[in-house]
Amino acid sequence: MKANFPVRMLLLWCSLLFSAAAGAADKTILVWGDSISAGYGLDADTGWVHLLERRLQSQGKGYAVVNASVSGETTAGGLSRLPAALDKVHPDIVLLELGGNDGLRAQPLDAMRANLDKMIDLSLAAHARPVLFEMYIPRNYGPVYADRFTKVFGELAQQRKVPLVPFLMAGLVAEHDRWFQDDGIHPNASAQPQLLDAVWPTLAPLLQHATHP
Repeated sequence: MKANFPVRMLLLWCSLLFSAAAGAADKTILVWGDSISAGYGLDADTGWVHLLERRLQSQGKGYAVVNASVSGETTAGGLSRLPAALDKVHPDIVLLELGGNDGLRAQPLDAMRANLDKMIDLSLAAHARPVLFEMYIPRNYGPVYADRFTKVFGELAQQRKVPLVPFLMAGLVAEHDRWFQDDGIHPNASAQPQLLDAVWPTLAPLLQHATHP
């Protein structure tokens, strides 16, 4: 699915979400992802990002969550939109869940890495803590390309010293038909708590330390 979400609409959406949550929260997490985080094919209150917000509220963490994920988004699209969103939302943590669509479109890996690297730079410049999400693509794209693709995330996280969330869907693959929608790509509603549990061990330690300088 192509990312045709107008920037003005995105900023309005971010503004409304942020305004609604800001009064009850001291800090903000910006989720910057693709269809996996946008909740493609799901009811609005069942996606892992919504479950994250509920968990943070139940634990009294004092964080608002702004989900500006766009189905079909690439790293190039995410990079082009990020400066305006950072300026609007002023997040403390940015969850960068992008790259999967680059791989599925067999985009050049050097360009993908450069886009992710620049989004890390932009987040840091905005005094936010970036968190990178590891991605995999099917082996039928060629084992050499698939291996090089996945290595980008771990190598970049190590080089930039940013937290890395292990591949979200690693625990779902063994029972694929149980956890995925009919398209075979997007996790279903039953899988969303598992996605959150995959994010939580990396995110939770950051919640006490992510503050604006």
